[in-house]
Amino acid sequence: METNETNTKLLFRLKQDDKVAFYKIYVKYSKRLYSFVYPFIKQEADTEEIVQEVFLKIWEKRKKIDAYASFESFLFTIAYNSTISLFRKRINEKKYLEHLYALQNEKKAPELIDEIQFNDLKDQVSNLIEGLTPRQKQIYRLSRESGLTYQEIAKKLNISATTVKKHMANTLSFLKANLQTNMIAVFLYLRLFL
Repeated sequence: METNETNTKLLFRLKQDDKVAFYKIYVKYSKRLYSFVYPFIKQEADTEEIVQEVFLKIWEKRKKIDAYASFESFLFTIAYNSTISLFRKRINEKKYLEHLYALQNEKKAPELIDEIQFNDLKDQVSNLIEGLTPRQKQIYRLSRESGLTYQEIAKKLNISATTVKKHMANTLSFLKANLQTNMIAVFLYLRLFL
């Protein structure tokens, strides 16, 4: 009963734009949401993104929240829906990748990228990676070549997982911005980085 009263009070404060109440709700539920979402997603970064998205929606909808209804049901419903949305997005991306792969393998297409062009693109990606800062390069290789999670990289390099995540986001943005804009570049980017 104490929990419901506390939730009700926090929700009333939240509805009045109280950021401290929002933070208390975040602290109270963020780990539980992470534990709820992770078994479905099995990716740290995606799970963290969903948890952040849920709390962003809570903040955006704070005026409409019913302080007397089950907040937990509301919260976990948003988390569930966000997880399903991510699954749908991934399925669509997979179908798009399969479509690009099928296009690449069609021998009749006169503009088919040959092996030399493909190798040029691989070289371009390698050169871009060499242009990264030493820390970005190290984190990129541990993530993409060694297959370590952000948490494992953070532990190995004695830095925070948030720092690892920021380095990877900057690296992927850099690579995306500097890859030539042709179909095979898009295909390679999607295959390597999604």
